[in-house]
Amino acid sequence: MPKTKSINLLPQDEFDASVIGRVLHWAMGTFRIIVIVTEMIVMGAFISRFWLDAQNSAVSNNIKVKAAQISAQATQEKQFREIQSKVNVYKAIATGTQPSQIIDNVTSNLPPDVTLTGVSISANSVQIKGSSPSDQEIAQFIANLKAETLFKTVDLNQVSLSQSGTIQTVFIIQITY
Repeated sequence: MPKTKSINLLPQDEFDASVIGRVLHWAMGTFRIIVIVTEMIVMGAFISRFWLDAQNSAVSNNIKVKAAQISAQATQEKQFREIQSKVNVYKAIATGTQPSQIIDNVTSNLPPDVTLTGVSISANSVQIKGSSPSDQEIAQFIANLKAETLFKTVDLNQVSLSQSGTIQTVFIIQITY
């Protein structure tokens, strides 16, 4: 039988057979893959830039349109805020206790012999100055004022005798509402 010779067309390189050669061959293949993946990421970022530019342009245009709408409505907004502030002032005045209502309540509870000489109204209180020939009339006046639901407290602050010709008891009453 004739002897057959085999022919190996792959070069036998000692470099591929050594450990260093195999490590370098593996590293070159791995680095090639890393470079390809990096190039794909860079291309993806470059392509996504077009989408991001379109988004940015759309948002910028939207902001410009809304800014124009707001500036067009500025005068109406200003008028609305002025009217709203006037309404708030009116509500504050309307819900508060009116001085005329307080004076009406005080005078409606006034006994016949009691004379008022002064009334001072502040934010939450009223000071009443008056005179009476009888202490009982003053006590009745205070009791009448305490019976009013509009008033929170009724305090007798000062009592004295008048220095004029007739004997009168002068008093000062402090009322909070």
